[in-house]
Amino acid sequence: MSSEFLSRLQTGPVLCDGAMGTLLYARGVFINRCYDELNCSQPDMIRDIHHEYLQAGAEVIETNTFGANAVRLARHGFAERVHEVNLAGAQLAREAAKSFAAWVAGSVGPLGIRIEPLGKTSREEARSIFKQQIAALAEGGVDLLILETFGYLEELHQALLAAREVNPKIPVVAQVTIDDDGNCLDGSSPDTFAPQLAEWGADVLGCNCSVGPVAMLEAMERVRQVTTVPLAAQPNAGMPRSVEGRNIYLCSPEYMASYARKFVTAGVRLVGGCCGTTPEHIRAMKSALQVGKARNRTSTFPLAATPAKPAAHEPPALEKRSRVGAKLAAGEFVSMVEIVPPKGTDIVKELEGARFLKSVGVDAVNIPDSPRASARMSNQALSILIQQQVGIEAVLHYTCRDRNVLSIQSDLLGAATIGIRNLICITGDPPKLGNYPDATAVFDVDAIGLVNIVRNLNRGLDIGGNPLGNGTSFVIGVGANPGVPNIDEEIRRFEYKVEAGAEYAVTQPVFDIGLLENFLRRIEHCRVPVIAGIWPLVSVRNAEFMKNELRVSIPDAIFQRMGAASNAEVARHEGVAIAREMLLALRGLVQGAQISAPFGKYSAAVDVLEALGAGGAAAQG
Repeated sequence: MSSEFLSRLQTGPVLCDGAMGTLLYARGVFINRCYDELNCSQPDMIRDIHHEYLQAGAEVIETNTFGANAVRLARHGFAERVHEVNLAGAQLAREAAKSFAAWVAGSVGPLGIRIEPLGKTSREEARSIFKQQIAALAEGGVDLLILETFGYLEELHQALLAAREVNPKIPVVAQVTIDDDGNCLDGSSPDTFAPQLAEWGADVLGCNCSVGPVAMLEAMERVRQVTTVPLAAQPNAGMPRSVEGRNIYLCSPEYMASYARKFVTAGVRLVGGCCGTTPEHIRAMKSALQVGKARNRTSTFPLAATPAKPAAHEPPALEKRSRVGAKLAAGEFVSMVEIVPPKGTDIVKELEGARFLKSVGVDAVNIPDSPRASARMSNQALSILIQQQVGIEAVLHYTCRDRNVLSIQSDLLGAATIGIRNLICITGDPPKLGNYPDATAVFDVDAIGLVNIVRNLNRGLDIGGNPLGNGTSFVIGVGANPGVPNIDEEIRRFEYKVEAGAEYAVTQPVFDIGLLENFLRRIEHCRVPVIAGIWPLVSVRNAEFMKNELRVSIPDAIFQRMGAASNAEVARHEGVAIAREMLLALRGLVQGAQISAPFGKYSAAVDVLEALGAGGAAAQG
């Protein structure tokens, strides 16, 4: 049957089934259940659904294994049952299809995690996870594989590679999910993803899920122009609408049937449905394909030349992007002081602080993004106001906590347009650390993925490799923690950050020079300019907070010195003295210092910088 499938596609359209999850939900299975595990615990229910689609006229049925990879199953406590769940899913579909002479397609969906360059899971790890699932499906006797609902091409590439490693001869249908403009979640357009999937060896390529028939038809017409590979289309039954708390898909069977004919006319060979599509929709689509004799009226389109991959352009040299960039490029010592955004809208104190810091020669102010997940004024707004009204450069902390990859790109393009040039890319504190622990975190990517995105923007490309016109001119910074207990993991992540495009790093506050020296030795092979964090302690309780809640390593000797202070004023002076000692000790090791200003005491930060010599922060010798 496997060898016959591709030959059958050459003779006319083949009808696939519709949604599995929609029917399971209609049967009372709650959405928090592991639908894939039902292959084992409720096989009769799965078998019955397969039969309904076959009786409606489906020539291909998909296994109930869309989320049956180790990552997704682990969320339900079934990580060790990958083989069992996929084998059962394949066997159930195989058993149902045998009396209908239908093909069985092994359904494989995304892992549900980000892989490099947007996440910490390596390509090799992702491919291994896919192989585990696909091997079980192959053992169960599937005729082909449908890799579906992938939003990121690189993840789909690893699934394709895994399929070829398991069985080079099994037909593979590779399907992306798109938005209303026809683009993948990573920004890849039909002109980009179709030739790429063909180059990677997909036997059939196309789109499924996310959008209804209209947007998908428009995308498939564009795809047909750039590839001769057989096409597949499985749209949702329209866009979902919330009705009394339930998502309802409103496209009628007749409407889906009319678009089945249009898909075939546009050159699609494998037609089916995704979310919201039921056996009634498939029955109407089958009838439309037969009565309309669509297979004999398939239009042909001239094949356009595969568009060349847009060439990235290099951003301006580091020294031309910002004053901070110029000092980093020249090897000069950079001084920064942190200004935390206010909790309200009054920024008088922050503007006055910025003016004071500029007057004493501080190079830039560092603006964190809602530190410790607290609700504060937008740090991007404060950065712009300080730059415009004070004239000192801002270094914008940019976190992944609150934004998906689309918002990140839009946000950063806007920031570049209004004058932001210096970034520190960080993952961000989870909401549970702040005042709103029930707030939803996004974390579409971590700091490594964020650096990749910014580097692409600097080169004039979005994350899908599509041209954006003029690129941005960000100086790309990252965070580092020399005192973290698992230093090997910290070094590994630092290597990834530099590989992704980091151009400088700012450390957590340093109180132990030995830890910093060890960290610098460990990163010598991937060294970028390092700016050390310095924190003037204000009390022994402040030191305890830093050590126990922020994971900053503080030697016992410093606790003893802070604990010996007779009153609060003496403790503040002692904290400044310790910070000055740290600054002098690390001056020859790093290329800058970021001084924190606890409780907005900017004078304390300047007192620390005066340790550099006459003129305080202005002394850059």
